[in-house]
Amino acid sequence: MSFFDETDEPRPAPRTRRPSGMGRRPPTDQQAILARRAVAGVAILVVVILMVVGIHSCQVSSRNSALKNYNNSIGSLVRQSDNTGAQLFRIIAAGGLSKNEQSVQTSLNSTKLAAQSQLSTAQNLSAPSQVTTAQQNFLVSLSLRRDGIADIASNIQAALNRPTAQDAITSMALDMQRFLASDVVYTTQTAPEIAAALHAASIPVGGASGVQIQATNFLPNLSWLTPSYIASELGASLSASSGGGTSCPTGDTCGHALTSVSVGGVPLSTGGGNTIPASPAPTFTANFTNGGQVAETNVTVQVLVTTSSGTTITAQTVVPVTKAGQTYNTPITLSKTPPTGQAQVKVTVEKVPGEVNLGNNSFTYPVTFD
Repeated sequence: MSFFDETDEPRPAPRTRRPSGMGRRPPTDQQAILARRAVAGVAILVVVILMVVGIHSCQVSSRNSALKNYNNSIGSLVRQSDNTGAQLFRIIAAGGLSKNEQSVQTSLNSTKLAAQSQLSTAQNLSAPSQVTTAQQNFLVSLSLRRDGIADIASNIQAALNRPTAQDAITSMALDMQRFLASDVVYTTQTAPEIAAALHAASIPVGGASGVQIQATNFLPNLSWLTPSYIASELGASLSASSGGGTSCPTGDTCGHALTSVSVGGVPLSTGGGNTIPASPAPTFTANFTNGGQVAETNVTVQVLVTTSSGTTITAQTVVPVTKAGQTYNTPITLSKTPPTGQAQVKVTVEKVPGEVNLGNNSFTYPVTFD
């Protein structure tokens, strides 16, 4: 055999080609994976949406609670302030009849401190942003009330003394304008602004189930704006022509004594048992005597009704002249119908210059209006 003869070499075995598609996942598996991914994505989206809705719901709930709490705080302070006002006017009405002017001063100072405390509490309230303006206006109202009471307290002694009464009572009349302004600011600004914020938050206002917004009425009536009315409440005189002159003549006695009070011809008893029809507004007839030695002019006779709820109704009549030793029957009709129920009626013949004995100038009667 030749060296160069070819030898048969083994040929490599041919490679077997894998069938098409071998090594890849079946189409059904890919669809399942995509479906699971889609479901997971939707689930995540739902969770995110629920979280956002939950957070928003919590925010809304927190905001609404803050508004309601603020409104409740304002309502509580308004009621406290109105009660302070009622106390103030009771003190003023009793001031001219008090035998202890220092006691009147002390009572007014206490009322001033109460008004300051209410203002301080309001200043420390956490007001939601929706009622920022309402809060500012509310502080204005309480500041007006605090300042008015403080000024009255500083003027009461001068108002109860004839030589200095004119200027002091004029200043007090300006304080009454402060009180009126405080009512107006609250009623036309603060309360509507709070209501608007509640409405904007979809919180019902008023009605049987809605949030209640407290009303206010610090100034009892507009008569207090006039110096003459304040003077009559205090039993003070604004001029020499009121109450018979500037003083009682030396050596003489001056003044009046209230003898009795009746309604419809029936005398009232200080011991009780007095039932009076509330409507129409009753007329009280005061029987009194000029027990002095000189004639008096422009003598004021006043009726003060204090109801069981603390509200007051006043009425008065001015007798042009009373002569020494003479007795007078003076009718005084209430300015409005009193509420039914128990009350106290105080009838007073106001003091005149130089009058020393004030113990017989007034009577207080427990009554029932029906």
